[in-house]
Amino acid sequence: SSIPEATNLDGESEATKKLYGLEDDTNKGFARNCLMARRLLERGVRFVQIFNGGAFGSPRINWDGHENIRENHDTQAATMDQPVAGLLADLSQRGLLEDTLFVWNTEFGRSPVTQGLNSTGRDHHPSVFTSFLAGAGVKAGLTFGSSDDIGYDVAEHPVTIPDFHATLLHLLGLDHERL
Repeated sequence: SSIPEATNLDGESEATKKLYGLEDDTNKGFARNCLMARRLLERGVRFVQIFNGGAFGSPRINWDGHENIRENHDTQAATMDQPVAGLLADLSQRGLLEDTLFVWNTEFGRSPVTQGLNSTGRDHHPSVFTSFLAGAGVKAGLTFGSSDDIGYDVAEHPVTIPDFHATLLHLLGLDHERL
């Protein structure tokens, strides 16, 4: 019964709507999702997941840059840059980032070489990719690990999937060794 109120953005200030980029047609949909995430967190929802991308077709309009990685990823980044920055700033300003773990992640990276001759796309690459965490006690500004010069392999501080999961569980206050 509380969902209609939680998802109604009419009561949000113009400054908040601008912070998320709701007036920009490029990112309006994702901005709305980010603002709704904040509203749900304010109301005690313990887990919120937001997806960016997922529309298929040719060319794909998502992060799956098989055809033209530069154009594809530039377009996708434009849909999420301001809304994510707005969400993080809003959560921080409201004191919600102290106990909210923000995880930006993907299922894999993109290969450092093209996907075939004369291709501008890139194939899946599970060996190296970027994740970022914020809130819930994560040390701000910390960078951990790096790739080699072309992004093919981990150069220092590899993080395994179990280690990444253990980090998330620790930040959520769960002892992963006792689960």
